Amino acid sequence: MVKDTIDPLTLQYEFARRYFQEFLSSREHLTLHLKPSRTPVLLLDLQGIKSRYLEIKYHFPQFRVYYAVKANDHLEVLKLLADLGSGFEVASSEELRRVMSLGVKPERVISSNPIKPLEFIDYAYGQGVNRFVVDSFTEVDKLSRVAPRSRVYVRLVVPNEGSDWPLSKKFGVDVDTALEVLLYAQDKGLVPYGLTFHVGSQCNNFRNWLIGIKKASELWQKAKLKGLRLQMLNIGGGLPVKYTYEALRIEDIAYYVRGLLQKFMPSLPHELQIEPGRGVVGDQGLMVCRVIGKAKRGEENWLYIDTGVFNGLAEALGGIRYPFYVEREGELREWTVGGVSCDSMDVVARKVALPEPEVGDYLYILSSGAYTTVYAAEFNGFSKPEVRAL
Repeated sequence: MVKDTIDPLTLQYEFARRYFQEFLSSREHLTLHLKPSRTPVLLLDLQGIKSRYLEIKYHFPQFRVYYAVKANDHLEVLKLLADLGSGFEVASSEELRRVMSLGVKPERVISSNPIKPLEFIDYAYGQGVNRFVVDSFTEVDKLSRVAPRSRVYVRLVVPNEGSDWPLSKKFGVDVDTALEVLLYAQDKGLVPYGLTFHVGSQCNNFRNWLIGIKKASELWQKAKLKGLRLQMLNIGGGLPVKYTYEALRIEDIAYYVRGLLQKFMPSLPHELQIEPGRGVVGDQGLMVCRVIGKAKRGEENWLYIDTGVFNGLAEALGGIRYPFYVEREGELREWTVGGVSCDSMDVVARKVALPEPEVGDYLYILSSGAYTTVYAAEFNGFSKPEVRAL
């Protein structure tokens, strides 16, 4: 007899179980590392990262891919992508040093950080990097002083509804202000090169790309009327990955974006760019940690693990919900998962469906390949996760 209602705990946990089993079924080389003597450990599947990069290249054939280093800056990941011919988007001198240590030429590097330290601009320009984003007149002044004749692209602000990690209004300007910034850059001796927008990280809303490309088309035409000959359109990042739900497919996003470009920009820019970060590495990582404690607090069941928001899972503070799996059977309960530190903010997740684990059990956190180790600190004296890129 079919149940009249679906148990949400069962639905959640079965999704995580299937995800865990499917993840490992095609990654047998990771199974030897599922029970490390010391935890936490982040397992990264290099072959999976390669496949995802090639998938993006296949479905966005007209785009140059610039991997957003901030998503995961592990050297093995960067080397793999460099060998595949990827470009890189960097925001700091350290990110640039890591990329260039692999022999990457400056022509394969851009910087889409709208507010850049002068030291970074000077270092990057000295290394031959000359493509920088701007979204303010002050940034134009900085570049004209430190990196004359650089190519600049302006960042438009677009809606981020439907993105699990929406970007605030910290960056980006409206169409008319963007045009003024580009004209000002030209007057200051810089080269107006193009424009960009960002739909929000982990975007599952097609409409954000629609508005972004419509605004880009409007700015492109207005710039042309003012005598500016822009060359490049950068559609930023935002490609989503699976967490506790299925995400939009890269193939579908690419098909939609190509249709939008045909409609709103039939004469394509000379250069198209995309900056995936999470979309390349996000669901190619598995965090292995251990249960270190349990408690009953009022009506809540608390589970404590040896990692947390300060040393690897900071995105939990912003709304990212990771799938959790433990190799136990039994009645499902709803848990609040607390991190290892003694800070009350260190809560990784609430309403997590799990059979009751015991202290010492391994707990697996899926889709943890992006923005984990790069955010990690050693707060409270607890170590960052070890990374094994396999």
